[in-house]
Amino acid sequence: MEIERWRRSGRRNRVLIASVAGAAVLGGVLVLLPWDGGDASPPAPGPAALARGAVTTGVPAALPDLAVLIGDRERHLRARPLDGASWAVLGAAYVEQARRTADVANWAKAEKALRTSLKVGAERDPQALEGLAALAVARRDFPAAKKWGESAVKAAPKRWTAHAVLIDAYTGLGDDKGVGRALEKLKELRPDAPATGARAAAVYRNRGWREDAQARISDAAAAAEAPAERAAYLEQAGRLAFERGEREEALRFFEEALRTDPDQRAAQAGQGRVLAALGRTTDALSAYQAALAKRPEPEYALELGELYESLGLGQAARVQYDLLRKRVREAEAAGADERLLLGRFEADHGDPARAVRLLREEWGRQPGIAVADALGWALHRTGEHEEALEFAAIATEGDKGGGVRSALYVFHRGVIERELERYGPARRHLREALMINPYFSPLRVPEAKRALAALGEPSVEDPPG
Repeated sequence: MEIERWRRSGRRNRVLIASVAGAAVLGGVLVLLPWDGGDASPPAPGPAALARGAVTTGVPAALPDLAVLIGDRERHLRARPLDGASWAVLGAAYVEQARRTADVANWAKAEKALRTSLKVGAERDPQALEGLAALAVARRDFPAAKKWGESAVKAAPKRWTAHAVLIDAYTGLGDDKGVGRALEKLKELRPDAPATGARAAAVYRNRGWREDAQARISDAAAAAEAPAERAAYLEQAGRLAFERGEREEALRFFEEALRTDPDQRAAQAGQGRVLAALGRTTDALSAYQAALAKRPEPEYALELGELYESLGLGQAARVQYDLLRKRVREAEAAGADERLLLGRFEADHGDPARAVRLLREEWGRQPGIAVADALGWALHRTGEHEEALEFAAIATEGDKGGGVRSALYVFHRGVIERELERYGPARRHLREALMINPYFSPLRVPEAKRALAALGEPSVEDPPG
């Protein structure tokens, strides 16, 4: 921790919000093909080479480059269907394209390509195994992601990208020790890679180390060369800034991410989130609608629906909630586990009893921190406040008192405590939620303020918290 703070203090003044001039070459791409051009500089790699360099090193790839790579590998495999390595690259490209566009139809294509790679190529090809792990993460199937990721590590222990995917798998399973081991191995194998810094930032964020998380993602964004990769890290930096309630800084990150990569739709949804917090409602609605048009994530539909609801536009909110249900059905038909998102939605906008059933199943299978928070809130909504508090404590404290510093999670805990007449802790947690991020939700922030006003000032009768 002290080392991270020292590094942050030395790097904090790096200029992150700067335009990127042209597409830079990812490390390792130049060695894909031999060059025999005498003293002349080798030609710049084409789109397919750039995308291949990205998907084989586990970093974000530009959508136009991905499309070229996919077309190139499909043509190649029609002529050489026994090329297992190319099947693995094609599968990884499908996974990345699905992640960036929310087109779940690509998941079936990815799985077929990756399994074909194992069938016609090396049975334990680490690229194919890692691709199956990444596909499982995209589908929120963390037990499968763990299985495939650990198989990839066993096949190639020094393949750093497999350890990166395992961080996602262990996080989804609530295995903090596994996360720690995978991160340490990743830092040992690739200590200076921007992708390592981005993974470390996500882990530190989940442990409540907000300043260290911001320092690592800032360094990653400054060091990344390829526009798509840099934009992804800028978007991550924007999310971290917004979680701290820093609206203007978050907006700058999101805007620069979109300037760097106009297809960075997560940053566009982030713009909607921040613009709503700034009171620029019309701009916020436009940003969300634009993001959904190109990347119809059900999460964005939920956020936009709640924004409409906060404005008293119930019919417009229901349209978004219907879109959410449709997209969830499509994702589930394509093999995704959407119980977490559906449970969150049902708890607040549908059937809380169904939410409890869904989230108990999810907790039994993959008990991550986000599931603990959602299950606790769903239990509260069905009147089971004592058990609800147990899960809320897990979400806000973790195993060692260092859980995610989430305003929403702390708000949930405060409301549950108020129902249990634990007024001191309730008051403290509701205030903390508004201190962490006074703009965390267009629906829940007014509710938190009303609850605090109803609680009034502390009294000597309040139990200690």
